[in-house]
Amino acid sequence: MWRVPRTSAKEPKPYSTPAQRWQAVLERDANADAHFVYAVLSTGTYASPSAAARRPKPENVRYFDSPEQAQAAGFRANRHRHADRQELAQKHRQAVTQACRLIETKQPAPSLNELAAAVELSPYHFHRIFKAQTGLTPHAYAQALRTRRLRHTLDAPQTSITRAIYDAGYGAASRFYEESPTLLGMSARSFRQAGHGNTIRFAIAQCSLGALLVAESERGICAISLGDDAEALLIELQERFKAAQLIGADPQFERRVAQVVALVENPAIGLDLPLDIQGTTFQQRVWEILRSIPVGQTLSYTDIAQRLGQPRAVRAVARACATNTLAVAIPCHRVVRRDGDLAGYRWGLERKRSLLDRESA
Repeated sequence: MWRVPRTSAKEPKPYSTPAQRWQAVLERDANADAHFVYAVLSTGTYASPSAAARRPKPENVRYFDSPEQAQAAGFRANRHRHADRQELAQKHRQAVTQACRLIETKQPAPSLNELAAAVELSPYHFHRIFKAQTGLTPHAYAQALRTRRLRHTLDAPQTSITRAIYDAGYGAASRFYEESPTLLGMSARSFRQAGHGNTIRFAIAQCSLGALLVAESERGICAISLGDDAEALLIELQERFKAAQLIGADPQFERRVAQVVALVENPAIGLDLPLDIQGTTFQQRVWEILRSIPVGQTLSYTDIAQRLGQPRAVRAVARACATNTLAVAIPCHRVVRRDGDLAGYRWGLERKRSLLDRESA
């Protein structure tokens, strides 16, 4: 298991003392760029430790944890800083690309320390830039890749489930069986058989937004879909659970559907039903934030990325919204562009606009 190195109380953070920072400036240490900038009193400018700037006198140097702090103190960016940042950003992209290729080609996936050593960065600094560039930690990236491989291999009937588990990169079958309900939404055998052995109850109703399909597995509501054509919604459900036992026209389940219809018509009432939420770790983190957005309010994709602590993961957030299969219950319609305009919606922009209009009324 990969873990981000934790800093103990007895162990100071990297580049935390003036002496360590001055040494980083002298050596133009690029690893220090993520930790601080230095300002020069005689010039009124600040720069990154690795900047190709003239070395100042130590007595004229002041250190700040971020460029924003330096600017707030009245310093402006050194003329070398823009070019240095472009060069550094290019190096970071190359390092992350190289690390991704290593994760994709080596089994088992390299550890955090091994990846950092391969791209000649400290584990702490590498972990930060990888997460900033991809929207995922190295561990989450490897897990997503492993899940994709597993799904692909399980689709090949000639390969045994045990072989598929190890080919996907699992070192032990027990680890896979712990994770499979979340990764696949069902057992590996059921996934291979497209839901065989699982019972999915469903019903289709009409609401103000058109046809509405609601489906429930043994774990909870697993699909809420909107559309113009009820038959198309059913075909989509059948394709998703090819060999599951689909049960319709269940009077008891009809009451569940009535609750979802009521939610569509009046979002303020909420939905107190168990949900069978299937997705990667990153997707589930995004969906958890979506469920916390109050009725009548919106967030931008950028806002969500920032709440995740991954400000560059805007596209990954958008993809997570697009893969949501629980319309309204996971309110991806409350996510808009940064300028407030509506972006894509799995069930159509007009439905998204209608939902937002009734929530703000």
